[in-house]
Amino acid sequence: MLCLTDINFHSHHTMKQILLVFTGGTIGSTATDGTIKPSSNAPFKLLQLFERQYPDHASIHFDTLQPIQILSENLAPAAWNIIIAAIESIQPNKYDGIIITHGTDTLAYTAAAMSFYFRACAIPILLVSSDYPLDNPKGNGLANFICAVEFIKQHIATGVFVPYRNTGQTMQIHRGSRLVCSLQLSGDFFSVQGKSFMQFDGQYFTSVNAALIESGKSIKQNCDNAAVSHIVTLKPQFSSRILMIKPYPGLDYSHFDLNAVDAVLHDLYHSGTACATAQWGKNHSLLELIKRCREYGITVYLAPAIKSENAYQSTRELIEQGAEMICNMSIEAAYVKLMLAYGSFSDQQQISGFISMDITGEHI
Repeated sequence: MLCLTDINFHSHHTMKQILLVFTGGTIGSTATDGTIKPSSNAPFKLLQLFERQYPDHASIHFDTLQPIQILSENLAPAAWNIIIAAIESIQPNKYDGIIITHGTDTLAYTAAAMSFYFRACAIPILLVSSDYPLDNPKGNGLANFICAVEFIKQHIATGVFVPYRNTGQTMQIHRGSRLVCSLQLSGDFFSVQGKSFMQFDGQYFTSVNAALIESGKSIKQNCDNAAVSHIVTLKPQFSSRILMIKPYPGLDYSHFDLNAVDAVLHDLYHSGTACATAQWGKNHSLLELIKRCREYGITVYLAPAIKSENAYQSTRELIEQGAEMICNMSIEAAYVKLMLAYGSFSDQQQISGFISMDITGEHI
């Protein structure tokens, strides 16, 4: 149920108006009898803790929404439509900023989805997660939330960002379109190539990489350019017909049914490679899948890979066979961008133009 709650920490002449969108996740959960699950009390717990910890809480006015309440591993792209519709239904630009609480498991995908869809938003949107439920003293949820509030209060930048403090490290602010999923057996988060947007010491935001700040300015110029006006026609529609395949030794491509597929996104090993030999049987060669896809009229995209003059022989063969490389972008951003492209456009030229353009700092 969508319901707008008005939470006002007293009146103040410099009152900041923040829209707080709760979606569940660990930050919206409690641990009871060994099971972590979403709790209707968690949103109020977050605001109570904030009021206790944040001396200037009287200068913040929150409106809250809870359009969905799930653990993020249970998320499907249809949830993004619900979150987007909830935000758009209440005129987001009347706020100084928006904070979306979210679980960590699919955080990188939702951050990319919000980044691409709200690419022209004139206010900051921050996704806030927690590595433990809020009542666990080891958790970083409250610190991440306070950082998001400060980011809005200090007018740092517009766009979609994720503040996150890894264990024992300084709080980092990531561009939503550059965040990658946690490494195995870890709850830490990084930007692609480890290049965060900024860091926060509890009081001040400092640039980690000046080139990223500059890239933000050129992105805005790109998106203001009339030549890319077709991007305005983006719909909040994420195609369910994109097949993502992860490489591993022994992968058998004959297991994939291509009947309901419009495009394949094939993940790559860290060298920008995948199996391109039929030495162990044709079913194990990506070259054979590309041929099969061509018969179905399906484009095969490859990511992630750094654009360079040199490439491995296997990669050259895949490209020569007709695969399209998506360079300098995380696999998460590439997947979401393809979903949005195929959901919004039917013209292959528009799809290709949208994929290759740096819209929200997703390119390294």
